Amino acid sequence: MSSPKASTARDTAATAPHGHLDPSKPYPLSGCTAIDFSRVLAGPTCGRMLADAGARVIKVERPGSGDDSRLMGPFAADGSSEYYRFGNLGEESIALDLTDPADHALARRMIARADVVVENFRPGVMAKLNLDPARLVEEFPRLIVCSISGFGQYGPMHQQAAYDTVIQAVSGIMDGTGAEDGGPTRVGTSISDILAGIFGYCGIVTALVAREKTGRGSTVDISMLDSTFSLMEQGLMDALGEHIRPHRLGNRHPSMAPFDTYQCQDRLIAICCGNDHLFSILAQTLGKPDLASDPRFDSNVNRTSNQAALKAVMEAVLAAAPAAVWHDRLEQAGIPCSLILNVDDTRRLEQIRVRGMVKDIDGYRVPGSPMKWGTWNSLGTMIGSPALDEQGAALRAEFAVPAARSGG
Repeated sequence: MSSPKASTARDTAATAPHGHLDPSKPYPLSGCTAIDFSRVLAGPTCGRMLADAGARVIKVERPGSGDDSRLMGPFAADGSSEYYRFGNLGEESIALDLTDPADHALARRMIARADVVVENFRPGVMAKLNLDPARLVEEFPRLIVCSISGFGQYGPMHQQAAYDTVIQAVSGIMDGTGAEDGGPTRVGTSISDILAGIFGYCGIVTALVAREKTGRGSTVDISMLDSTFSLMEQGLMDALGEHIRPHRLGNRHPSMAPFDTYQCQDRLIAICCGNDHLFSILAQTLGKPDLASDPRFDSNVNRTSNQAALKAVMEAVLAAAPAAVWHDRLEQAGIPCSLILNVDDTRRLEQIRVRGMVKDIDGYRVPGSPMKWGTWNSLGTMIGSPALDEQGAALRAEFAVPAARSGG
């Protein structure tokens, strides 16, 4: 792993008492090198996770403009893209024109010394660039090459263009999201991109473990559609199991009740009771103990069948007090519940702070790593996202290319 650059990082998690956030611990992927040809979000999510685990990640960008996300807002006060910053923490940047023979030769020398390659071009583009993933693994037998695309490397749709919203539309997740009497709704984050990046990381780490046993590298083919489709467990239980078409249900669960959001005096609260024991406690806490023996509500099956009636009874009680009051009562009783927070509220929670999920790097606040290891460093990378070609000269020297070549 490359030596960390000088940083003004002021990470509150670094001083937290929990061992998971001990900055003196080594990183689990220290010594692993990844060459990242990806851009925008899916591939960079994978690259950022590798960097969070301690891998050295070298990002190859187009000369002049770099990753598309450098031009995407929101923008910081200095004009830099927060989109790019969040997606490329911990990486080094070199600008290379892969159609230029000298730059292409440099890219191949970098690959020859790497453990992992990540790319998210449309299928076939890497082959046109003479960097076909399968041939790279043949040439460098211990190499892991992860290709992330909208529909995968094969299949009748594999050449179709895709962005996150397109995948949400085709996967079923958009049709399954939204109010019961409303229209399909995009999930409020780029979930298909992010899922593909996470599955890319999982596939790479699995292949690295297998390589340690067999000495053999592998390609890894990650599809945004596969990734999002696999998330649709409730809809697929209907479609594959009972052979019925699922329909959107708003915030409620299709097979458990009460498992929904409920209106209190001032705002909504989420309440989830997944078994009869919890429902009995809920009935007591609401001051309606007879609900637990009411034949409409005495089992989860009956509560689900009569969820509308149950919701009406609950909301009539909940209307007597603010949501915060009910939250305290229900939480003390052991009922899973929560106020519905804006992410600006969530990021201020003490729970988020002590787990290092917001950290300061070079004066900017960025998300922390959700991976917590007992043995290894769980802070994630403390290196900021690079300027375009920021490490270009050093990388050209390291890989035996004259530093005078700018690539820009």
